[in-house]
Amino acid sequence: MALDAPKTIAPYDAPIKDLYEIGEMPPLGHVPRQMYAWAIRRERQGEPDKAMQLEVVDTPTIDSNEVLVLVMAAGVNYNGIWAGLGVPISMFDVHKQPYHIAGSDASGIVWAVGDKVRNWKVGDQVVIHCNQDDGNDEECNGGDPMFSPTQRIWGYETPDGSFAQFTRVQAQQLMPRPRHLTWEESACYTLTLATAYRMLFGHEPHELKPGMNVLVWGASGGLGSYAIQLINAAGANAIGVISDEDKREFVMGLGAKGVLNRKDYSCWGQLPTVNTPEYKEWFNEVRRFGKAIWDITGKGQNVDIVFEHPGESTFPVSTFVCKKGGMVVICAGTTGFNCTFDVRYMWMHQKRLQGSHFAHLKQAAAANRLMLERRLDPCMSEVFPWAEIPDAHVKMLRNQHKPGNMAVLVQAPTTGLRTFEDALEAQPRG
Repeated sequence: MALDAPKTIAPYDAPIKDLYEIGEMPPLGHVPRQMYAWAIRRERQGEPDKAMQLEVVDTPTIDSNEVLVLVMAAGVNYNGIWAGLGVPISMFDVHKQPYHIAGSDASGIVWAVGDKVRNWKVGDQVVIHCNQDDGNDEECNGGDPMFSPTQRIWGYETPDGSFAQFTRVQAQQLMPRPRHLTWEESACYTLTLATAYRMLFGHEPHELKPGMNVLVWGASGGLGSYAIQLINAAGANAIGVISDEDKREFVMGLGAKGVLNRKDYSCWGQLPTVNTPEYKEWFNEVRRFGKAIWDITGKGQNVDIVFEHPGESTFPVSTFVCKKGGMVVICAGTTGFNCTFDVRYMWMHQKRLQGSHFAHLKQAAAANRLMLERRLDPCMSEVFPWAEIPDAHVKMLRNQHKPGNMAVLVQAPTTGLRTFEDALEAQPRG
């Protein structure tokens, strides 16, 4: 049998109801009128434990090219925190809906399909990538869908994410679920893995190649853990940056060539004013950091690519330690959005500053194949029950989470389950 070959869900008995409890399975393909969801409303925007409240809402209806998915498990990402806070922008000003369901990662079961959907059927087991677009413009037809004016992130710029029993997605968002993983393991990786994949392979001519040196910020986190694995798989050299010494072994175990602890240096934050004593002090410390990179890569060998996402606190250093003609690629600003740098080192050394935002289907599917083929580890660190979804986000906001990726259970009744039949057997009995 082919690796992760599809398997039909066997018939089972279940009552017809308008609302099911968490973990209770409806009959296959039966769409209840309502569902449970962790909803955010404009009037309570704030930290996740305030913003996210459990509500009963209407189950989404699907259009002809859409699919309804029964969510078995979901992933925790920083955009759930942003959605709760309403920072850097309130999502209610984007999608104009009365409530917002966050969550941009999920594993689940196809529960209903629109009448134009041909590639998926009820009962298929899937993971979901979070890019949506309307599919009708030039970028979606021969260009790069991530440049489409209709591009949006499901679960962030749309109102219907994965922290609910059902979620509505475009059919092109679906990808096969790795059957060797549990529901929660397969729910935690798609957003960060596909984002890392595009950052490293999606910006020619600076695609990752064997022998390159790459500096990876936040090497023990969700993005960083996949970046290290992808760099290692490509035959390149990852230099990971951590903030806690107890994460060193984890990052080295992923295949990093070396690890630096940023707490050993004091050159973080916005760039001091050029040609001041403060700048000179900063510059000397940055050179010391660069020397530590050389201790790993070899004297004079600056990194080809800097894998950036902290933003404000690290960006000035990133633009300095990148080699001539190299690239700083950035996908977020988790420490702040006001990035500063000494532009002399950008133009004189002809470095590239590249923004990167998630991935299109071809990139997400290529990354997913690596997981299907068991070439990557999902690096799942913690799993939270349904009732603790807001708490999981608070933990991430406080930077108190463990290395790797966080998952939450939705319809999967407990951890460790790999099939729908397992979930049926484990569902709560009334």
